[in-house]
Amino acid sequence: MKFKAKAFAGAATLALFSAAPALAQDVSACLITKTDTNPFFVKMKEGAEAKAAELGVSLKSYAGKVDGDHDSQVAAIESCIADGAKGILIAASDTKAIVDSVKKAQEAGMVVIALDTPLDPADAADATFATDNLEAGKLIGAWAAATLGAEAANAKIGFLNLTPSEPTVDVLRNQGFMMGFGIDVKDPNDIGDEDDPRIVGHDVTNGNEEGGRKAMENLLQRDPDINVIHTINEPAAVGAYQALKAVGKENDVLIVSVDGGCPGVASVKEGVIGATSQQYPLMMAALGVEAIKKWADEGVKPEPTPGKAFFDTGVALITDKPAEGVTSIDTTKGTELCWG
Repeated sequence: MKFKAKAFAGAATLALFSAAPALAQDVSACLITKTDTNPFFVKMKEGAEAKAAELGVSLKSYAGKVDGDHDSQVAAIESCIADGAKGILIAASDTKAIVDSVKKAQEAGMVVIALDTPLDPADAADATFATDNLEAGKLIGAWAAATLGAEAANAKIGFLNLTPSEPTVDVLRNQGFMMGFGIDVKDPNDIGDEDDPRIVGHDVTNGNEEGGRKAMENLLQRDPDINVIHTINEPAAVGAYQALKAVGKENDVLIVSVDGGCPGVASVKEGVIGATSQQYPLMMAALGVEAIKKWADEGVKPEPTPGKAFFDTGVALITDKPAEGVTSIDTTKGTELCWG
């Protein structure tokens, strides 16, 4: 999905803000992502750069060396403060530990906007532009349960999560999947406290293919008869598929995921992934840059989607095997909307 300025103009975007006009000024902003290799964050950066160029905002971009690299994100915030930036867009690796650094930026007069991953607590950021990750998880969980039908009661489920720190995006997708599948999540803010006998176990992937492959191998050692895999994102899903294929089980397991990048949609079309929930990183980043410009020019902060604590940038289930009762679009439409 190529960035189009018209998608973010008009009443819908303007409704995010409310304040009296003021004189425009030179604006600098920072984008801090988890990595610069994951296609999701690559496209997020492209979306931010496109909108910054359109609005005349000077944008500096930073990223962790790997998913989970908290220290690099702390250093990036310090650099942004030193540079006198007007705002920060951040997809936090450690949503709890980053809060102290975020407070320092806010004390320096900056607006801090979380992208994709809410901080913990969520109101530590001035705003959040994100997919409804709980809904994204519910969609793939409901699809998996509906696809299995009566056999969902006998499923053996593995979870390939993100990092041990359990960032909020990880928790929301994980718990959303369980809700959609019909599993009692116990504490919805915690991963791993469930006692449903269908759960084989959890492992972490760092959101990449190699991590997905290793985590899948670990879960297969626990139970070689796993037949459903929830993955935090599509690179991890591809890694899981590689591990399954290596032992001849690639056709025996339903793999579901979240992201909706073009490679991920292609993986759905090829049958590597059964279904994925598509999100829209270009919109998150572009709206974030708009918000920083608005803050600098008028001193106002963006408002959330009515009825939610964040601005919801949308989600859709992508599959070529629709399941009764679960709304979805096919890979042809998903390809039209994908990124990467």
